[in-house]
Order: sequence, then structure tokens, then C-alpha cells
Amino acid sequence: TVITRIFRAIKAIDKHSVHQICSGQVVLTLATAVKELVENSIDAGATSVDVRLKDYGAELVEVSDNGKGVEEANFEGLTLKHHTSKLRDFSDLIRVETFGFRGEALSSLCALSVVTCHESSQVGTKLVFDHKGHLVQQSPHPRQQGTTVSLQQLFYTLPVRHKEFQRNIKKEYAKMIHVLQAYCIISTGVRVTCSNQTAQGKRSTVLGTTGSPSMRDNIGAIFGPKQIQSLIPFQQVSPAENVIEEYGLKDADLPKQPFSMEGFVSRGDHGVGRSATDRQFFFINSRPCDPLKVTKLVNEVYHMYNRHQYPFVALNIAVASECVDVNVTPDKRQIFLQEEKLLLAVVKTSLITMYEAGVNKISLNFTPIPRTTTNLRSAAQGSRPLQDLPEFSPRAPQWGGLSWTGSGTEGSRGAATSRKKTAPRQIASSLRRHRDTWRSGPVSSSEPTDAGKKETQEEASEDPEPLQVQSEPGTSNEGRAAGPDAKRARTDEPRPPAEHKAHTQSRRSPAVDAPVFLQKRAVPLHFSLQELAGRVKRLQDLRRQAAGGELCYRRFRAKIDPGENQTAEAELSKEISKDMFKEMEIIGQFNLGFIIAKLNADLFMIDQHATDEKYNFEMLQQHTVLQGQKLIQPQKLHLPAVSENVLLENMEIFRKNGFEFLVDEDAQVMERVKLVSLPTSKNWTFGPADIEELIFMLSDSPGVMCRPSRVRQMFASRACRKSVMIGTALNVAEMKKLLVHMGEIDHPWNCPHGRPTMRHLANLDIISQE
Repeated sequence: TVITRIFRAIKAIDKHSVHQICSGQVVLTLATAVKELVENSIDAGATSVDVRLKDYGAELVEVSDNGKGVEEANFEGLTLKHHTSKLRDFSDLIRVETFGFRGEALSSLCALSVVTCHESSQVGTKLVFDHKGHLVQQSPHPRQQGTTVSLQQLFYTLPVRHKEFQRNIKKEYAKMIHVLQAYCIISTGVRVTCSNQTAQGKRSTVLGTTGSPSMRDNIGAIFGPKQIQSLIPFQQVSPAENVIEEYGLKDADLPKQPFSMEGFVSRGDHGVGRSATDRQFFFINSRPCDPLKVTKLVNEVYHMYNRHQYPFVALNIAVASECVDVNVTPDKRQIFLQEEKLLLAVVKTSLITMYEAGVNKISLNFTPIPRTTTNLRSAAQGSRPLQDLPEFSPRAPQWGGLSWTGSGTEGSRGAATSRKKTAPRQIASSLRRHRDTWRSGPVSSSEPTDAGKKETQEEASEDPEPLQVQSEPGTSNEGRAAGPDAKRARTDEPRPPAEHKAHTQSRRSPAVDAPVFLQKRAVPLHFSLQELAGRVKRLQDLRRQAAGGELCYRRFRAKIDPGENQTAEAELSKEISKDMFKEMEIIGQFNLGFIIAKLNADLFMIDQHATDEKYNFEMLQQHTVLQGQKLIQPQKLHLPAVSENVLLENMEIFRKNGFEFLVDEDAQVMERVKLVSLPTSKNWTFGPADIEELIFMLSDSPGVMCRPSRVRQMFASRACRKSVMIGTALNVAEMKKLLVHMGEIDHPWNCPHGRPTMRHLANLDIISQE
């Protein structure tokens, strides 16, 4: 989509419109600051945007572009609040096609310095603004066409915010990189670079695109060729009827093609997805946004084909500007969209169609069963023609290629109708045939009997007569003892006349339940009002004693039940500190598997195996340095620039996990790091996937010792094997040692596999003495 931008003078928005569009833009994060500056550069028509940081943005944030620049007439209003060149009144929001439009971003970033050169100027100008957005200094400055905005020590005028910002600077930096990646993907034809310079090191590039007109090339430039290989283009299709019904839509009311979508998603194959949603980017009219319902839907559909991973997503949704409202939140990430349900229906149908086309299907070879020319029943017995009988057909997919279908007069009704109606008729007909044979003797097969003719006529009717079963000659049901739950055959004989009612009732079982007389027995109940009063008085005395002493209350309310595990852990962590474990008194061992301990008036049950397993696990986590196995040849990782920097900043953590690397600082981005050693332990092997997982964990918690999930699994297995087993008898000293160990670990409430280590049994003070 080619967007034509009209550059007008920077003027104040009228006060009435300000109240309608103003959302109180306040820059609270590094990501917001960089986002606003990059958006201004792209709005200015730049084809090159360069973001430079010092100390991850704590010292300097600088964004430089080659856009149109700022005219001298607009210098004064450049950083004044609610001054913009992109709209004049509220009605312009319907047609807004730029990232910014409120006139709040630069005013919230003051104080800042700007160096700009308009396309009509011969020399650039340096502008310095105060905290109120007023221009305080203007001087000539050499510069090519474009604008450079510099922010020195972001938030330094706000001491509390500045201290918090510096304390979490690496987290802020990681969030900023993720936001910038979205603009790199969608800004086709724009070269975007981002670099960082630490106090001790040289400047290094962390992001970079080449200005390609292809979204696919931008994705490859940011995340590497490996990511590109796992993607498939998004192919839009019209919503299916069942999906339309699911979202409560009607075909007659649906607008035609209100959306146009392009982008890429991960294949549904196992192993090509990601362990987290860290690479999911959504755009509305090329504007990065967070459509929560669309995001949830994409992940749900992907889990239908790859349930253990999340997809990479880069999806741009084009819609008429009058059908979307971006003036919702200060960061413009939340949007209101007309026909949102229709959008969800299109996205769901499109994804299912794409993934179904790539699903491996098992084809079953089927050899048709030859039809027999012999009727299942003799024509002399009044059987139906062969074409009226059900047959097997390989055409339908049910039951692995077989389906039960009907033919003849009932063929149009399908398999279910044939099964429901044909089979009962055959059974009823067969029983009647045996009944007639049994009464009249054998029937010649040369020609059908009257009974056979009658049976063929009865079968032609839609509803066959109810089945009647008679007992064999010489037997009678009258003398049989029937149990209370015995089932009786239903008979549909005509009602007898009133005069024969008594006689009929004596010959057959009653049609309704008959009343039964039960002899009731009276049992005397002993009751003493004096004894009851004594019990109440003793209970009141106990309550007075409790009120006069220390306050007793139930600190532990969770039951010993798997559904109560989370509540129980919360109670334990709240009421028990680490130093309390060594104060617990050992009562004894129960069932050679559980330690019963007492703390004041509270009794606890401790799983001896789970407790020892958690202690051993945490010790392995903290102190084990995995030994690495050298590779014959260094392996290229092709990590994105951001991931490379995270790895380089946490080399010691990778070393403790058994990974060693060869680093070439002078190499190109995504080529600086090579793997030279992998951790190995007996039958456990590790690889690049574990490196990527570590990088993701360290991006959120830089500098914190962590392990890949597979290393944790290995430690959990080792800890289990070396721990005290259920069935082992322990003396008091051994049990006390396990309790002391619980006070030395970070999270003693469950084992590495999730089983609880201890549970509260009872409080002795609140147990009745009765």
C-alpha cells in the first residue's frame, strides 16, 4: 500500500478537538520513547532510520533519519503540546494515515535537542528545547537532509522514575528491541538500524534491515535464514459456513472483502514453532498493534496442529481507515475495529485451510467385497429383494474408509436411517417367520406362503408392528416367580371389556405399580435434658478458657487433596519461615514414607522422598558446572543481533551450563558467535535449541543464573535417584536432617516434579477434648 503523506505547517489543534483526541501521552519507558521518535521519522518519509543508544539507553537515545526535515517556520511549535502537522480537528482522525497525530510525543520527551535540515535549506539547524517545550537555542549546524533527535539521560529530572529506570535498564532495553522489531518488519523500503555502545566496549549493531520492499526479507534480516525456512505465507480465504455460524454471523449481512491480509506464520510441524510468544507481530494498516482476540485465536488454531509450541506470526491487516479507531490508548496499541467477528472468522478459516493442506494423512487401501447373488433370506420366506438390503460402500470416509449406506427405497436417507429402520424390521420379520414355522410346520421353498406374503406387505409399511413374543408350548409364565426388577415384555393387545377386567388382571402382570403395605417398627430414643445442658456448659467453659488464653485460629485451611495444592503452598509460605524447620519436633515416621513433625500446636506430614529430592535438586542447580564436549568444527548459530548480545553479556551462565563459544567481534551481525563446545551427560545431549531457550530466559532476567528445561529434567532425574526412598526406615537424627535441609532451599513446598513435600495435618489447640 502506497501512502501519500502531505506535509503541512505545525499548528495548534483547536481546544475542542484536543479534549476529544487527547489521551494524556506520557513517556514511561524506553520502548515508548524510541517508538515515538521512529514513528516521526517514518511519517517524515525517511528511507533510512538509525537508532543509537549508549548504555542501553540510560545515557543517550538518538534517532536520525533522512526524511523531509523541519521547516524554519515550524521550529517554535515542534515540541509544544498538541501542536502537529498531521490533523487540524477531530474529523481528520477518520482519514489519518500517519503513526502520530496527537501532537503529544515530543512535548512529553523534553528536554531534548534536535538537528534538522529541511529539503529546501542549504544548511542544518540545531535546536535546544527546555522542559516546557520552548525553544531556548537555535544555531546553524552542518547536516544533510533529515532530522536527528537526541535524548540525554532519559527521566533524569524525575529522581524516583530515573532510579527505577536505571535499575531495570536491561529489561527496558529488551522490551524496546521487541517493539522496534515490529517497525523493522512492516517498514518495507525503509532501512532501519539500531546499535548500542556500552561504557567499556565499542558500538555494536543489534538490529538492521536493508531497506528491502519485501516483508519476508525484513524478517530474515532480523531473525536470520533459519526463521525464514520455518514460515509459510498467509493465504486468505473466505470464512467457512461452520465458522460463520460459530461467530453468530449471517451470510446475507456480511460485507464483501472488508479485509485484506498478508504476512507469514510458522508451519504446523512439531519443532518449527517456538517455546514462547516472543515473535508475534500484528499490524492494522501497517501500524503495530495488540489485537488480543486475534492473537488468542491464532495460538488456539496453531495448538490444534502443534500443541506444545507457539507460532511465529507477522500479519498485516488492511482495512478502510473509517472502519478502525486507533485513538483508544496513549500508545495506540489497542484498537477498535468494525466487523471484528468477521475478521476472526476469516483468520480462523484461513489458518485451518493452510494447516490442513500440510497435514500428513494416512491413506487406507481398501479392496471392495464382491457382492453375493444369493439373498440372505429365501424368497419363499417373504424376504425383501437384495437391492433393498444395506450394503458396504468404500466411498464414505467413516470407519477407516468403510461406511454403512442404504440403497433402494431407503438409499436417499443415508447410513443412519438404514441402520435404525432396516435392522429392526429384519429381526421382527425373522422372529415372526420362526413363530409361523413353529406353529404350522416346515414351509416349502418352492412358493411363498400366505404368511410370507403378509410379511412382505408388513415390511413395506413405514412403521412395523411391535414385536410380540410368545412362550413355547407346554410352558406358562403364570407359575414363574419374577423378581421386583425383572423386565416384562410389553404387549399392545386391545383393552378387554369391563366385565372381563378381573379375569384379565389375574392372567397377566399388572401394568402399574401396586401399593405395598410395610410394617413399621418404633424404636425408643433415649434423651436427657439434664445431660444436654451439661454438654453445653462444658463447651462454654472450653470457649472461655480459649478466650482467656492465647488467641487460637486456623492458619491452615487447605485440605490434603491434589485440588488444594496451590492453596496449601500459599498458606505454608505465609505462615512458615525457613528458620522454623529446625525448631520442629520429630514425632515419628509413618508408613516408612512420611515424617510427622510438630511446630508448637501444629502437626505436619512431610514426604521424606519428595523433601530430600527437592534439596538435592536445588543443590545440583546451584553448584553443578556441566562439562562440555568439544566439537570437531565450530558451528555457526546464525543468531539474531539481539540474541547475540544477550549471549555475549551472559557468557558465564552459558559456561556453567556447558556451552562454550568462539566470538569474533569484527564479524558481521549474526556471524559473530560460533559454538565450540556442547554439554553432555551420559545419555543426555543438548544443542542450539537449548541455547535459544537460555537466551529467551536471560532476556527477561539478565544476569540471573538459570538452566534450560532439559537440564532441569536431567537434574530432577539425578536428584530422584540419590534421594531417600519410600519404604526406608529413618531414625530421629536422619529425619531431623531432612527438616533442616528444607530450611536451606528456596522453595521447599514441592519436589521438581510438582509433588507436595509437606502438608498441615491438624492444630491441637482447636481439637475438641470430648
